[in-house]
Amino acid sequence: MLHKTFKIETKGQKSPAKLVTYVLDGSPEIVKNPKPLILICPGGGYEYTSDREAEGFAMKFNAEGFHAAVLRYSCAPAVYPTALKEAALAFALIRKNAKKWNVDPDRIVMQGSSAGGHLAFSYSVFYEEEFLLKETGLTKEEARPAGCMLCYPVITSGKYAHRGSFEALLGKNYAELKKDPMLKKMSLETQVKATTPPVFSWHTWTDDCVPVQNSLLLAEALRKHDVPMELHIFPEGGHGLGLCSEITQIPGGYGIQKECQVWIDLAITWVKGLKRGN
Repeated sequence: MLHKTFKIETKGQKSPAKLVTYVLDGSPEIVKNPKPLILICPGGGYEYTSDREAEGFAMKFNAEGFHAAVLRYSCAPAVYPTALKEAALAFALIRKNAKKWNVDPDRIVMQGSSAGGHLAFSYSVFYEEEFLLKETGLTKEEARPAGCMLCYPVITSGKYAHRGSFEALLGKNYAELKKDPMLKKMSLETQVKATTPPVFSWHTWTDDCVPVQNSLLLAEALRKHDVPMELHIFPEGGHGLGLCSEITQIPGGYGIQKECQVWIDLAITWVKGLKRGN
């Protein structure tokens, strides 16, 4: 396995971001078909990147024959668009090494949980913007993810916002942000377009931190633009469940939600069904 940490450097950082790879080795005993890679953006309210939504996810994807990489992106006091540029540069690094790493360049999937979901989907809707293409040297076609996989994502900056995430992302308190046009731009259900890649998302109905309406508003926007989506809403469970099992359980017992554990199997099936050039 290529388990290596790469520095991701751009303007606006206090220190470089880190991309940690979990790239599977080839073997003469196994057919060497290029494999999908899942680029993982852990959550943490744009204040930190959670260990519970990082390596455990990568190991699960590896077990299914996917490559994975975890992006430890810049959080507060770094502000937008620092983390977004880091996500773009991480994507570009993977794509430029695709042949060497046996990655299918047309099946690189963004994945994010909570605020990491906001980052993963931000890249999925903003990848065509000139400042990101200039940063990475990719064409629009090369920069487009094959899909975006989301766990209880932060999406909207409106009525159902997780306000703390937007305060950390934009560096202002929410009262000030209401006057800032950037807050509307960061409400990602307003940024969906026909070129947005397919989405897989799951949420719990009872999430008391990032309301389920975040995924519902996203679904409505994707449907409006005929972008394919697979959405799963589970009836019970709090926020930040990770893999919903002992693997990502918080000391003290929180994090096991048996009926939600199936999400990873559903997501893996979804990735396997993604078509090249979706």
